[in-house]
Amino acid sequence: MSTSTSTSTSTSTSTPGRKIAVVTGASAGIGAVYADRLARRGYDLVLVARRADRLQALAAQIEQAHGVNVQPLVADLASEAGQAEVERVLATNPLVTVLVNNAGIARLAPVTGSALEDSLSQVALNIVALTRLTHAVLPAMKARNEGLIINIASALAVHSLPFSSVYSGSKAFVLAFSRGLQQELADSAVKLQVVLPSATATEIWDLSGVPLAALDSETVMPTEAMVDAAFVGLDKGEEMTFPSVADAALVERFEAARAALFGATQTGKVAPRLL
Repeated sequence: MSTSTSTSTSTSTSTPGRKIAVVTGASAGIGAVYADRLARRGYDLVLVARRADRLQALAAQIEQAHGVNVQPLVADLASEAGQAEVERVLATNPLVTVLVNNAGIARLAPVTGSALEDSLSQVALNIVALTRLTHAVLPAMKARNEGLIINIASALAVHSLPFSSVYSGSKAFVLAFSRGLQQELADSAVKLQVVLPSATATEIWDLSGVPLAALDSETVMPTEAMVDAAFVGLDKGEEMTFPSVADAALVERFEAARAALFGATQTGKVAPRLL
């Protein structure tokens, strides 16, 4: 896993009375659009990413466009130091009311022949960082009985391909983790939405081993459209949002089949077909 350190580029500030949204993986793509949309909704921001130059440019752009305070926080969330730095912010700043767990990485290749580091980096960022940051922010949210967590999973959470075993597995964790937490939080005012985009026009593809240019352009959603659709789902009260799925009944049948399958496991008897 990465061993690079994390550093904060400024002290934490916020407009009095204004709440803070923390967005990870914020320097480009989905995270950058989330940052813009949350600023439009009146949140001050803490933006987390590894690339200081991009992060600072985005912060300046959003501050100028929306009149909110934006703190760039340079941190490598694939590293212990980076996770600990963001964890500290989430655990100690009582104004943090939104966390967008967007930071992620994809290495799309068969496990056979792939470097172990490629698999472990996906686990570190897609699973470990997301889990640690959620643990850090939840106690204060529960104590205030207010807050929102948005976890970015993937359509590949429900479907593995020959080259997506680790990535699909990591995003399946995000989905299962989120669904369990939603039940845990059901009696509170703390909300959690899990978003499962399909192919989205971001840099993750060119870094994944499957370049964006190799995809059918008809299957790729613009980043802004994906995030805006996710916000529509959030405002409608969706706990699980597939931005590209037109038929809501498909999602309902998926959930019903999953629940029915689990229900069928709840017996101490061996299935007759296996006797």
